[in-house]
Amino acid sequence: MFNLDGYHAVHAHGGVARRPDRSVLAVSGADRAVWLQGLVTNDVLTLAEGESRYAAYLTPQGRMITDMNVVARGNRLLLDVPATLASSLRDRFDALIFAEDVQVTDESGSVLVWTVVGETLVDVIGDALPAEYQSLAEIDLDTFDVIRIERGVPKFLADMNEDTIPLEAGIEDRAISFTKGCYVGQEIIVRVTHRGGGRVARKLVRWHAHDSASVVPMPESPISQATKHIGRVTSAAFSPAMEKVVGLGYVHRDFTDPGTGIEIVWNDAYIMAEVK
Repeated sequence: MFNLDGYHAVHAHGGVARRPDRSVLAVSGADRAVWLQGLVTNDVLTLAEGESRYAAYLTPQGRMITDMNVVARGNRLLLDVPATLASSLRDRFDALIFAEDVQVTDESGSVLVWTVVGETLVDVIGDALPAEYQSLAEIDLDTFDVIRIERGVPKFLADMNEDTIPLEAGIEDRAISFTKGCYVGQEIIVRVTHRGGGRVARKLVRWHAHDSASVVPMPESPISQATKHIGRVTSAAFSPAMEKVVGLGYVHRDFTDPGTGIEIVWNDAYIMAEVK
């Protein structure tokens, strides 16, 4: 449940959120880094001990199967993934191990995930929260989600799903290495980036409702401009700091410029907003 005191504490001094919506897979074995390097979008081969890197795992058609944070920890790579996908991902990865010295285990429940909320959102994986963060205010997932939406950070299974190409969600700067070797789905990403100039049919944008709006639209609420349907809402929340409704949503690429006026419809409410 959203907690206003916790929200204000995090805005003032930073905080930490326990992430029950995320679970951890562990990849071990001598070939773990080379094996994973050929599957995910970012460069995990060069990870130093304790270093974390955000990545995606794609279909051959370039659509997302999951996102993940990959952490080098001792003789394992820890993958922070959506909790509801952890079991199926473990089975999927296991089926991709042939002659390699690689083992994938599901560490759900024994290795935990927190997000440290400071100037950026940083996931921390471990058996316990590191001592350096224990003095920070702890917030629940609902309160964290409001902060995430305020900052325009997309969440897998909310703002991204199995139909999403990473370029549509705008995560390429932090999730994709354009200099590493081959990975699943790379051909599509390269084709769109280099031959298509990075143009995709739709893009995820941040939007802010006008100050007079008080209704928080649900996901899948249609977005339009001048009666023309141009997209849909993926996440929305009321921001106490900004005193307005804010959110994320996909719109046609012709309507992504900051300041573009849009209209969101939820039940009988018409919410006037603009792209940020």
